[in-house]
Amino acid sequence: MGKTTGFLEYERAEGPMREETERIKDFREFHGRLSITEQRRQAARCMDCGIPFCQAGVMIAGMASGCPLHNLVPEVNDLVYRGRMKEAYERLSVTHSFPEFTCRVCPALCEAACTCGCGGAPVSTKENEKAVIEYAYENGLVKEKIPANRTGKKVAVVGSGPSGLAAAQLLNRRGHEVTVFERRDRVGGLLRYGIPNMKLDKSVIDRRVRLMAEAGVHFVVNADVGRTKDAKELLREFDGVVLCCGASNPRDINAPGRDAKGIRFAVDFLGEVTKRLLDSEFKEVPFDLAKDKDVIVIGGGDTGNDCVGTCIRLGAKSVTQLEMMPKPAEERLPSNPWPEWPRILKTDYGQEEAIAVFGHDPRIYQTTVKEFKKDKSGALKEVVLVSLKPERDEKTGRMNMVPVEGSEKTVPAGLVLIAAGFLGSEKYVTDAFGVETDGRTNVKTKPGDHATTKAGVYTAGDMHRGQSLVVWAISEGRAAAKAVDEALMGYSNL
Repeated sequence: MGKTTGFLEYERAEGPMREETERIKDFREFHGRLSITEQRRQAARCMDCGIPFCQAGVMIAGMASGCPLHNLVPEVNDLVYRGRMKEAYERLSVTHSFPEFTCRVCPALCEAACTCGCGGAPVSTKENEKAVIEYAYENGLVKEKIPANRTGKKVAVVGSGPSGLAAAQLLNRRGHEVTVFERRDRVGGLLRYGIPNMKLDKSVIDRRVRLMAEAGVHFVVNADVGRTKDAKELLREFDGVVLCCGASNPRDINAPGRDAKGIRFAVDFLGEVTKRLLDSEFKEVPFDLAKDKDVIVIGGGDTGNDCVGTCIRLGAKSVTQLEMMPKPAEERLPSNPWPEWPRILKTDYGQEEAIAVFGHDPRIYQTTVKEFKKDKSGALKEVVLVSLKPERDEKTGRMNMVPVEGSEKTVPAGLVLIAAGFLGSEKYVTDAFGVETDGRTNVKTKPGDHATTKAGVYTAGDMHRGQSLVVWAISEGRAAAKAVDEALMGYSNL
């Protein structure tokens, strides 16, 4: 696959990125593309490695190794190398519903498991994928399949995030009449309101949704099923229901002073920023949310990083990102061999921008908030930070992060964003449909299945597996669509 000696002849190269000090002036995507000629050279680096872990999508040491969608990575890379972009798109489409999303927001599990990366730089599969899908759009190749015949079966999909869209796409292609219900004012779920525009331009969502609507998928917005829309009505009117509502129950920080004004959940903050930008067609930037404020972001993951980048664009006075765990190693440790997911330090775009603007990395490791302090009006003015250390629990054997006595430090804060992850599905939705949940409040199913404890109701995505990646959500949505199809038709060709 690729050029036999390509990985020896060509160095890894990535698309150009706008300078940090320039890109923070707007909310446009900042990661450009290589020319097709250069992208072909990058695809030529794909080795004839024998065992392509890149497409395995298996769990190793509790972590995913390779693509959960099982994209035929070496075959796609080979077609890109040969300049056969139309065929590369067709091959990618066999397994993938939305390459335009993952090529922008996925952490590239495929590249982490690339054999070429075992002793050097991995193949730039993610950017190869972006080149393929954008070429396909630019040349009119992306067309949603309109079924020749309809089955007469109706399916409701609750939630229009990546899992819901993937399920709706395949069920519609099969010939079922699909209606997607979204509680927000625009379609996209997490893609729309959980990921900033500079990371995923919302026009990318719109063009795919437009194609799906033209192919027959019905979209209903401002329909909060379980509140403004009766769940029992869906159960009566549809032959099947797929719950794809996400793990939208944010984990809180229970510390004194939590009721102070100026403490927000990160996903709510990011959603408001995006909505105000979209409502004004990007003519009005909501500077009032963070301008001249000392911002504390609690959480070191992707959402925390998105908050850092967003607050810098909104004119924050300072941005500090707290991470409970120790700082990762800069290179793989012997205990973390390839092809396991590399547990190494990653400096993402938001942190790069903070370094450029403030002169230092915004992250502080092994630290959390012990107390929030308010002024006389009840507004947040300071936070008390405390250092943490790892300590093994003698009863369970688990390693916990515990406060270090005497390490408290008070710092100014006008805005705190909690990006500490999510606890699972929201109770009002699961109660409305009468489905059972597990100990993590994820919707309960049999292992490897998508049917819930309520007949005719299925689930997919974060609501099913817990907080995860967009690529996993798409995989879940596709699998749930097949389960629904088998139940309705007695077999499935999805």
